[in-house]
Amino acid sequence: MISDSLHPYLDKVICADARTILPQLPESAIDLVLTDPPYFLDKLDETWTPERAAPKSYKRQQVHHLPPGMKFDPSQGKRLYEWYFPIAQQIFRVLKPGGFFFTFASPRLFHRVACAVEDAGFYLRDTFLWVYTQSQPKAMSLHHFIRRLPLPEAVKEKLHQKLHGWKTPQVKSVYEPIIVAQKPYEGTLLENFLQHQVGLFQTEIPVGKGMFPANLLLLDETETLLDKYFLLPKAAEDLPHPTAKPVALCEYLIELSTIPGAVVLDPFLGSGSTAVAAVRRKRHFIGIEIHSAYAELAAKRVQEALPALL
Repeated sequence: MISDSLHPYLDKVICADARTILPQLPESAIDLVLTDPPYFLDKLDETWTPERAAPKSYKRQQVHHLPPGMKFDPSQGKRLYEWYFPIAQQIFRVLKPGGFFFTFASPRLFHRVACAVEDAGFYLRDTFLWVYTQSQPKAMSLHHFIRRLPLPEAVKEKLHQKLHGWKTPQVKSVYEPIIVAQKPYEGTLLENFLQHQVGLFQTEIPVGKGMFPANLLLLDETETLLDKYFLLPKAAEDLPHPTAKPVALCEYLIELSTIPGAVVLDPFLGSGSTAVAAVRRKRHFIGIEIHSAYAELAAKRVQEALPALL
């Protein structure tokens, strides 16, 4: 049963700061939180904007600006924890007992997200890996650094030859972790599910080719036996958002952990994939997005998804 105090927020895209809206939501009222927060890589932290995160141009093969997310800074993880911990506490408060919290993270800093979530009181049940084969290598060549050295051209040429193939320590990224957290349940898992309708996984989901759910999720054709066991429907979406998540992936996570009519919260809605997935799976949603352009995009996508239910 949906709390009366939740109705003003239900099935709406709210353009606001999640840190303002979350404390307004009633306690123990949300069935699932599924979200993709800022990863706190450079230009992609809590202060990022669509303009700030836009890719910069390259001129004459010289790097003038590193693309968002490539600059290494050891302090990023600490700042991420300090920012996400109070948010995780609010998420803990609004979730029903036994409710799940799925949060995406970057491979390099996901441990900070996991610590923030666990310290907020959640059980860490698992980590899913969303694997995708279409990704661009991020390692940088050393040639432009060598060109800047105050050395004779002949010496620079020798360095070019000696360091051929050596690049910055970044491999091609082909996965993102999804932390699977659960608010402590009341009584046994069965008792909790009968009382709150959350806390268990529905293992007979009509996606994934009928296979038992695994913590490896694929959305690209790999032409291997992995397809048979882990492949989800591939989404053919081209959205003006740098980190848009496929609706098919969100649908899978929603169906895995909730029943029809459940309330799904995404405090960092972005392009709206979680809300669209909830609508398509006959769940309610609450979407919070701080940037007006993305909030408008999310609302538009939700409206476009509604006729498909008729």
